[in-house]
Amino acid sequence: MTNLVRRDVLKTGGVTALATILPAVPIGAAGTGSASLREIVSLATGWRFHLGHASDPAKDFGFGRSHDTYAKSGDVGTPVAEPKFDDSAWTAVTLPHDWAVDLPFEEFGPAGSEADRTGSFQGFKPVGRMWPATSVGWYRRVIALAKADAGRRLLLQFDGVARDCLVILNGFVVGSTESGYAPFEIDVTDFAKPGEDNVLVIRCDVSLGEAWSYEGAGLYRDVRLVKTAPVHVRRWGATVRCSVETGGATVRVATEIANDGPACEARVRSTVIGPDGKSLVLFADPLALPAWGATTATQETRIVAPALWSLEMPHLYTLISEILVDGTLVDRDTSTFGIRTIRFDANHGFFLNGKPVKIKGTCNHQDHAGVGFAVPDSLHVWRLERLKAMGSNAYRSTHHSPSPAILDACDRMGILMIDETRQMSSNAEGLGQLERMVRQGRNHPSIVLWSIGNEEIHRGTETGARIAETMKRKVYELDGTRPVTEAFNGKFGEGASRVLDVMGCNYYLDAIDPYHAAHPDMPMIGTETGSTVMTRGEYARDDKAGFVPAYDREFPKWATTAEKWWSFYDARPFLSGGFVWTGFDYRGEPTPFERWPENVSNFGQMDLCGFPKDNFYYYRAWWSGEPVLHLFPHWNWAGREGQPVSVWVHSNCDAVELILNGRSLGRQSVVKNTHLEWQVAYAPGRIEAYGYRGGKRVMHAVRETTGVAARIGLSSDRRQLAQGEVAVVRVAILDAKRREMPTASNRVSFTLTGDATLLGVGNGDPRSLEPDHATSRSAFNGLCMALVQAGAKGGPIRLEARGDGLAPAMLPLIGMTKDS
Repeated sequence: MTNLVRRDVLKTGGVTALATILPAVPIGAAGTGSASLREIVSLATGWRFHLGHASDPAKDFGFGRSHDTYAKSGDVGTPVAEPKFDDSAWTAVTLPHDWAVDLPFEEFGPAGSEADRTGSFQGFKPVGRMWPATSVGWYRRVIALAKADAGRRLLLQFDGVARDCLVILNGFVVGSTESGYAPFEIDVTDFAKPGEDNVLVIRCDVSLGEAWSYEGAGLYRDVRLVKTAPVHVRRWGATVRCSVETGGATVRVATEIANDGPACEARVRSTVIGPDGKSLVLFADPLALPAWGATTATQETRIVAPALWSLEMPHLYTLISEILVDGTLVDRDTSTFGIRTIRFDANHGFFLNGKPVKIKGTCNHQDHAGVGFAVPDSLHVWRLERLKAMGSNAYRSTHHSPSPAILDACDRMGILMIDETRQMSSNAEGLGQLERMVRQGRNHPSIVLWSIGNEEIHRGTETGARIAETMKRKVYELDGTRPVTEAFNGKFGEGASRVLDVMGCNYYLDAIDPYHAAHPDMPMIGTETGSTVMTRGEYARDDKAGFVPAYDREFPKWATTAEKWWSFYDARPFLSGGFVWTGFDYRGEPTPFERWPENVSNFGQMDLCGFPKDNFYYYRAWWSGEPVLHLFPHWNWAGREGQPVSVWVHSNCDAVELILNGRSLGRQSVVKNTHLEWQVAYAPGRIEAYGYRGGKRVMHAVRETTGVAARIGLSSDRRQLAQGEVAVVRVAILDAKRREMPTASNRVSFTLTGDATLLGVGNGDPRSLEPDHATSRSAFNGLCMALVQAGAKGGPIRLEARGDGLAPAMLPLIGMTKDS
């Protein structure tokens, strides 16, 4: 570890004490009350699922048949909650689970009707008030508790449930939530039966939505049971605050201790482990804990020459928080934090650790081909890796609090984040969602802004200003280290914008300079920008088919091109940066074709599978710092011989030369933040681009006219998979020379052997009505995708792919165990 001062003042419960650097205490050391230590039990497996009904109690397992459903505690009027209920006919599911993605596509109304448009925004999945038979889902699981669990606190933790959910344990309603995105926790100690099987039932109702795009349905994030001693660290209760000064950093630890029992005396032991593995153990003076109450212990130390968290070197420290009662260790909680400074400046933008950083961000929904909203943790990581490969350094979770897996991955990968609450409201529910978001995120160094809303109807009013002021006060109460923003689409300077710390601007480029001139002391950031619409592999608008060209040309009336918005932001130092809408396509909101059967958006720089569109390489050229030479479109234009084709190049070379069938079509100089373009009379063969730096050829790109489809190519982002990890398999249709076929649509069938699951398939076609959970998929413009998830046993895994008239392919993978 970087140097730690040997003796530092600790302040604990108002008592001043001294801390000493001690050898790290091994996990499970003598004096541990092992029977009562914190135990975290994943509830990912063992679930049974069945659809209910939103309007007919007879089809909803009797729930709500009687008016007195909630008249008596412990009886909610459905046999599902009873121990002897037979759920063997229900579907066995593993979390994360999204039942909506498996529903058939449905037309919502006649072509051109408002119902047809509404359906397109939901991805034509039949959930909502119009579809009561598919808008309620029941989950049921048995939890076996040991007799030793008597006397422990039993906490159910949910990272997010879509949407209105009722949680029932042993027939008792123990909790509910109104948000599909906010995490929540329920103490079920009083309702549990140690030494017996306990029946956990969750009823989810997605009749009402929270967004204008696809939202999934059900237990789409993690669920766990946490067992603790009566004296324990509260959830998200260990908070770290760091202040960096010349030569070192002061680290302040606040530990919230709950005591669900008689008054007692406890001691906090905090162990800080540096990136190099060295430890500092901090002991605090004994604390008097009131009966059935809570106390916060504060500790402070100084680290000399700390390892700062940055985009290039995202150093993380580990905090182990331990509670001792009568010398016995009763609870241990682990969290991570980073040491860094942030500052938003009204004239010079954003600074990380005192250095200027232009924020190059993307907005994203939690949605992926093959799985819908039920995105496994490793797939979240893969998506972030793809965004980072594009050159992005920031992520805005839109428009809701993200999965904890995303927060953790951004910390580890050095990606900045705007964390955004779903509901802009100062009512009890809105403030509760905001509080949980901030508590969950405040130790994460990746988070640099809290966002309290997005394009709210009341944003420019005095009502909006009052709501924003209350929400901002709540944020400051929980975390005073990050500024507050809100995403405004117009009405800059009005209403709630006067309350913000950083002005969030969605689009409206023409309003930015006047706002800055009128508010020279207000930092600014582009919370949402771009919104170019593109279909991967298509190069002409086809209104009948529902395709928009992949050139950086088309956008809705409120938006603009990538080239225009980024050139604008890059030229203005006072703008901290911006977040393009969006990194990936997502289900719903299929602008500009809001009609059947369009069910996926066109906004992404990558499609729903994560296959790059051409604009991906525009951002890579001007964001990543890596050499880029991307030539497009493909060169298969049979029937268009002699007709002009618009040929584009995204490159950060000094100049690019274009060559067709050995004949130079000229060299063009590259202008920063722009693209190059030629009009070329089509002739089949070979078109090439050479990139020049310092007058020398340094890069080469080529497109060739291919033959007929002959074989399948398989490749994966990884070959070794730990339990639960997902391999994203790229499936390409090739000609006899193994060149990718850019217009192929062959169907590919998959066979998987070994301890693994074919989790889902996709192809990025925004109109496709093929199922996500299937063993085959048609290619779209030459590509499709398969997701392979490893099991627990490990060993060889083989994915085989076949198609009519195509030579098959096989991809070997290895499942790893803990002992591998």
